[in-house]
Amino acid sequence: MITEKILESIEGMILDKTGKSLSFIQKTILSESISETKKTYPQIATENNYSETYIKQIVAPKLWQLISDLVGEKINRTNCRAVLEQRLETLSLQITSEPAQTQRKIALESPEGQVPLSSTLYIERDLEKICYQEILQPRALIRIKAPRKMGKTSLMTRILAYCNSHNYYTVRLSLNYAETEVFASLEKFMRWFCANVTHQLKLESKLEDYWDEEIGTLMNCTIYFQEYLLQQISSPVILALDEVNKLFEYPKLARDFLALLRSWHQETRDISMWQKIRFIIVQSTDIYIALDINKSPFNIGLAIDLPPFTRLQVEKLVQRHGLQMTSSVLEQLMELTEGFPYLVRLALYHTVNDDISLESLLQNAINDNGIFRNHLQEQLWYLQQYTDLADAFQQVIMATAPIPLKQEIGFQLKSLGLVKLLGEQASISCGLYREYFSYYFKRNSKNKPYS
Repeated sequence: MITEKILESIEGMILDKTGKSLSFIQKTILSESISETKKTYPQIATENNYSETYIKQIVAPKLWQLISDLVGEKINRTNCRAVLEQRLETLSLQITSEPAQTQRKIALESPEGQVPLSSTLYIERDLEKICYQEILQPRALIRIKAPRKMGKTSLMTRILAYCNSHNYYTVRLSLNYAETEVFASLEKFMRWFCANVTHQLKLESKLEDYWDEEIGTLMNCTIYFQEYLLQQISSPVILALDEVNKLFEYPKLARDFLALLRSWHQETRDISMWQKIRFIIVQSTDIYIALDINKSPFNIGLAIDLPPFTRLQVEKLVQRHGLQMTSSVLEQLMELTEGFPYLVRLALYHTVNDDISLESLLQNAINDNGIFRNHLQEQLWYLQQYTDLADAFQQVIMATAPIPLKQEIGFQLKSLGLVKLLGEQASISCGLYREYFSYYFKRNSKNKPYS
């Protein structure tokens, strides 16, 4: 707890002074230096895949100078715990001496979209370090899966930033940015894919030089990568594919492309050129199309299934918003949101931004003027487009215990964050959705719910 308090205090002061958060490696050095089992620079470097020289001569000296300037006393690795622990009470008073809403300059960015890299509102879940270590390994493939707005893209962004700090090439493609016509054929999709990778690697496009209709689209793409793109780069390249579940809407295309990724990963065993490529695959739902297990990338690599925030993580986020909260209000927040990151951040954002108590906001959660109205209407709109999902979700809402759903239906409802699945058994995911949709279905019970 002492270590955690020191980190929180120092991070808050650094944000006030510089407007920036500590980087991953800065946090790691500070955390390891003030822990009771203090680690050496060589140990920190080895465990986090940095060079000892970089840690010892570049990052650490700048970090200690920054903290020394903040606290007005010379700080180094040897004395940091003793000095900062002694100063903890003073640091805490410095942070809490002002009213809760203005305790420090909160970087109150919108809860919509990914959490910026510099934000102090990003909550680590002990998965980041695992991913950082994995992505630096040859043949790495990381699969990140979670419902919408759970933090998948924010995690992916941090992994890519970590790779950039090691001078790796990074390519980031979200399939949500591809127009519908891109999915019209395998050739259109693969040419879109190759063109985007080429552009992000800042290379000249030479698709026409390597594309031969006689040998097939997948072979053309493979040759283009092996004989051109991978020849032009000297360091590993991280290929991050976001919203891969978009492919599931096009089963034939999905099978061919996903089989290609699997074959490329297999090539990394024996062909040195392919050892330059590593993968991050991000998806909102489990795969619900039939795939040959030997041609699927979803049964290899490191699987990361992002969970909701724990109560302790929510408490930490409350503190980072400069708020104080009673146990009963915190319990209300957990019951309503079940720790879903977006819902928690939305509640805290409005508490600070609108200068209103969280308790009042929660009491009006499902009202037409409540803070969740836009999100709930977005979820409702989506259900209205797919009556099979709507009918199934209504059954879940009305049930008093988990009920079985068809696999594809269950996976799609889970991708929206509306249900939790245990096997094929589905239950409502949080109190907010139960309250809102129970009221909605009851109000519309005399008519077809989604006509």
